[in-house]
Amino acid sequence: MTVLEVIQRSTDFLAKKDVESPRLQVELLLSHVLKLPRMQLYLNFSRELAEPELANLRELVRRRGLREPLQHIVGSTSFCGLELKVTNHVLVPRPETELLAEFGWNFLKELHNANTNEITALDFGTGSGCLAITLAVKSPNAHVTALDISEDALAIARENAMGHQVESRIEFLQGDGLAALPASTQFNLIVANPPYISTGEIATLDAEVRDFDPRLALDGGADGLDFYRRISSEAPAFLKPNARIMLEFGDGQESEIQKIFESQKWIVEAVKADYSKRPRILIARAGESPASGAQ
Repeated sequence: MTVLEVIQRSTDFLAKKDVESPRLQVELLLSHVLKLPRMQLYLNFSRELAEPELANLRELVRRRGLREPLQHIVGSTSFCGLELKVTNHVLVPRPETELLAEFGWNFLKELHNANTNEITALDFGTGSGCLAITLAVKSPNAHVTALDISEDALAIARENAMGHQVESRIEFLQGDGLAALPASTQFNLIVANPPYISTGEIATLDAEVRDFDPRLALDGGADGLDFYRRISSEAPAFLKPNARIMLEFGDGQESEIQKIFESQKWIVEAVKADYSKRPRILIARAGESPASGAQ
């Protein structure tokens, strides 16, 4: 069977399974099997696949038809131009989170340009390490702490950090929330994409998320806002003066999250939209308080 015939038949199969962009999915899987750049497939339409290649592809297409995420099947994803390992122990990074990373590294760059000493950042709930690693790569003068409750997730994050040669500037900590941090620890920046799906909503999610992403990375409590309440009350004690916190949140949550932070005396500086123009990222600094010392 030729490359073109395989693409056509597999595309029809995935289309019947209601997989979005079925031809693109097939081409990416076939590129993975043949170890060819996707665009090279178009120059090899008449190539005959060997039986082991066909068997491998059939199995991957079958898994995709069961709605297993493409990133889990091929074992990696691209985030801010960095190739990162992903498994079912970590949330597959979303494109919107790349914006959070960009806001974060631009802020750290401003600190570097202002000759700030000992620039530090915390990635709360690091998962695959996508935010921590991107900050470390883009901000070579910063030291980053990556915090997660899951040791399995931290193992993936460490592996990804080693792959991009930034493991020496990232400290990995396991623990449930900011209580895992030493009391004297303080940061110039905290970034987080915490769980923000309400518990009752999880059963209604797309199968690719519901059945394959770790529940720990999804469940934000009864109204999806538990982690924002915790962060808003606990984070000021871990912030340096004039530090910032940058958080991703879900659709329609911006008003409630802003109220949560303002009730804890935070100064909300901006709510940024994502690529679809939906409010997605909150940027704030702590108001004056004995706990934070922020100004």
